[in-house]
Amino acid sequence: MKKVKFLVTILTLLTILYSCGRLTSEPVAQTSLPRIDQMPGLPQPLKIIDWKKKAMQFDSLVYNFNSRDSIGPFIWLDSSRRNIDQVTFGLYTSIGDVRQGPQKNNGEFHEALTSLSSLLSAGLVGIDKTNQGGFNYVKMAQNYFNSDNNWNIVMNNTNPDVAMLGGGYGRDWWYDVYPNVLFYGVAALFPNVENAKLIQRKIAEQFFKADSVLDANYDYSYFDYAQMKGMSNNIPWQQDAAGGHAWVLYSAYYKFGDKRYLQGAKSATQALLGQKESRFYEILLPFGAYTAARLNAEFGTDYDVAKLLNWTFDGCQSKDGRYGWGVIAERWGNYDVYGLQGSITDGGGYAFLMNSVAMAWPLVPIVKYEPQFARAIGKYMLNAVNASRLFYPDQIEEKCQWLPQLKNLTHGIIAYEGLRKTDDYKKESLIGVVPVAIGDGPKWAPGQPESSMFSLYSTSVVGIFGAIVDTTNVEGILSLDCNATDFYSGNKYPMYLYYNPFTEAKTVNRYSDSSIDLFDIVSKKYMAKNERGIVSMKVPADEAVVVAVLPAGTRLKSEGSKIKADNTVIAYK
Repeated sequence: MKKVKFLVTILTLLTILYSCGRLTSEPVAQTSLPRIDQMPGLPQPLKIIDWKKKAMQFDSLVYNFNSRDSIGPFIWLDSSRRNIDQVTFGLYTSIGDVRQGPQKNNGEFHEALTSLSSLLSAGLVGIDKTNQGGFNYVKMAQNYFNSDNNWNIVMNNTNPDVAMLGGGYGRDWWYDVYPNVLFYGVAALFPNVENAKLIQRKIAEQFFKADSVLDANYDYSYFDYAQMKGMSNNIPWQQDAAGGHAWVLYSAYYKFGDKRYLQGAKSATQALLGQKESRFYEILLPFGAYTAARLNAEFGTDYDVAKLLNWTFDGCQSKDGRYGWGVIAERWGNYDVYGLQGSITDGGGYAFLMNSVAMAWPLVPIVKYEPQFARAIGKYMLNAVNASRLFYPDQIEEKCQWLPQLKNLTHGIIAYEGLRKTDDYKKESLIGVVPVAIGDGPKWAPGQPESSMFSLYSTSVVGIFGAIVDTTNVEGILSLDCNATDFYSGNKYPMYLYYNPFTEAKTVNRYSDSSIDLFDIVSKKYMAKNERGIVSMKVPADEAVVVAVLPAGTRLKSEGSKIKADNTVIAYK
């Protein structure tokens, strides 16, 4: 009997050792994305600014009712009590926007794109917006949930009719879907705010019903969520709204456990992939790619994430859609602008700060679920983070910006809305200048000042970079937090993406007060074991690692397609 027990023990140990060996011997082959392959390993000139500091400065500047700045406060109180019986707040869309303020349109014209993005950014960099200067801004922002018009979703304005009369916008689907993505993000950062859970549930119900009604046909300019009816107007069809539906519904499934929402997320993802070509419109397509990746990892689906990513980066090539909308892969003048998002074709290229930063929200956490994209996303992020500083008037040469004489208005905190390859206002001093920091603000309404090129709604989102992006001891290698914007997920262990753009291996350090193990889910190997203080890891040349930071001695085990640290999934095979 003792011999039998001894043999069983030996066999058990061998099984464990064999299992551990398999964990470390199956590296994940990397999937190439052609447009990212066009980007340089090290963009030039290389400069990574402190994005967290920018986000915190933005919050301090904008949420100040007592500002004595020459242009006055950027914030006001809206007492119209639209949708919910409470006072809310408004932020200017751009500096000096003549459509807005406490005395214009009853103070009701303000945008969720600015307000909710600023709350998201603040939460991501650690600012408590539920108790700031006596205000619970998170609760106040619930007025964007449009119940008075029976749409029962979060919309870009508390009163869309006032917005349109005030020179806002017509019905445009992404404006109606993306604010709900933002609301879910804010709710994840600030849980337990009164009424938020109820609003999240109502949004999920509306999105589930809408996807069911659409039945895989998203060929519309927008959707009337009151009538539950797809609508068309002069705006191109926005089939990538399915990506926003999918992301919200999957988040709702994780929060509420309602299997209908899971089915809705799958249905919307299938509708997105059912397109014959890219229909990237503004920002929602990459959220669909992220959702597809999670569904593949967690539910064993087989969605083509590479197709969705290529559609995002290559952009819409159809005249029936928003032709040319994608990711720029060029050098403009003296600057590499690879990785910026916007129009590839307008005037040779027109990138936007909001879009360029917001893309990181869904794309960085993708590598947790499909690490075959680690190298591509790491390389893209280095380029995008480097180039995105060029929207700030203190980060680009004065000769390359439209309003150098007014740049002090921004305090280096509020950025230009866009960066064009060439000026489209035909300013004489900018003829032949490449690129040009600029904005569309003066085109929005009669009487708009030039200062409206400086965009609060564009800058309000930079906390996404602030939370995700950090530098390392090696200039040119970023530490990217894969958990920062992975809001509705179960992985409790920190995970970081490192891409080495150099032609030789580099040793990257991270600091830990406690003893840790570093396990790379790409190579399936330990980078360090039972170390503390300055912990070093060697990142191979032109490769990426996705490192799980584990308490020293944490046991890894393989269960089917998953690798677990204790009972937490840290990788999917």
